[in-house]
Amino acid sequence: MRRRTALTLLGWPVLAGAADAAPLARPIPSTGEQLPLVGLGTWITFNVGRDPVGRRQSADVVRAFFAAGGRLIDSSPMYGSSQPVVGEAVRGLGMPKALFAADKVWTSGDGEAQVEASRQHWQVPRFDLLQVHNLLAWERQLPLLQEMKRAGRVRYVGITTSEGRRHAEFEKILRGQRLDFIQLTYNPVDREADERLLPLARERGVAVLVNRPFQEGDLLRRLARHPLPPFAADLQCTSWAQLVLKHIVSHPAVTCAIPATTSVAHVRENLAAASEPLPDEATRQRIARHITRL
Repeated sequence: MRRRTALTLLGWPVLAGAADAAPLARPIPSTGEQLPLVGLGTWITFNVGRDPVGRRQSADVVRAFFAAGGRLIDSSPMYGSSQPVVGEAVRGLGMPKALFAADKVWTSGDGEAQVEASRQHWQVPRFDLLQVHNLLAWERQLPLLQEMKRAGRVRYVGITTSEGRRHAEFEKILRGQRLDFIQLTYNPVDREADERLLPLARERGVAVLVNRPFQEGDLLRRLARHPLPPFAADLQCTSWAQLVLKHIVSHPAVTCAIPATTSVAHVRENLAAASEPLPDEATRQRIARHITRL
């Protein structure tokens, strides 16, 4: 059963027009700082280059995200133009105080120079979280990020993987290094992390960000051919996206899921999934079995 005491309503200020109900939040284990259960990813969706329509669309998504009580936005140098697009959007909102800026280092070379270039794109004083992206040159880059943390130049450090890759190496690093966060893929059909990584993260007191909750939309497109199961109404889910997200964020080791979207309606729908009721363990298993059979 999930531990309800670990969940709180987030009290951060949000923009005018915010939803009445703040999203549920869970503490970062290393500090107790609260993060909403749903954040915002930017892979593909914010890689719009200089297209003015795409940039306005991205800015609208970011505005809706904060209006719904969101905090954590995640990006990477790997994501094309996503970093400057995010930066333009948050600057247009006057740099919301609630912003939790999460980015990555993705190079085998000068990680410090890359981090500074990323910071310039965002125009933040410092990142809240920096992660070694897909373990690239982690032996070189993770010590750099840890030194930056000691110097007060970043608040949290972590590592990432996706699509079930390099889990054995990921586990070894998680066991042997001092980390605040890990980021990995987890959803009702991609549950490899359930076997060792999620229990280990909980044991080690490490926060977990979940990427690819919808398999870049492929999972939702498959599920759209089927009606929602009757038990979805018991969880106040009105869409497959909400049912999938509630399955993910109700795992006691998960701190925040980071779906990406180009739609204002979808970002509001996603944040609304960070609400009671959340499924207990038996219902989580029921959701996974049902979706896997479809």
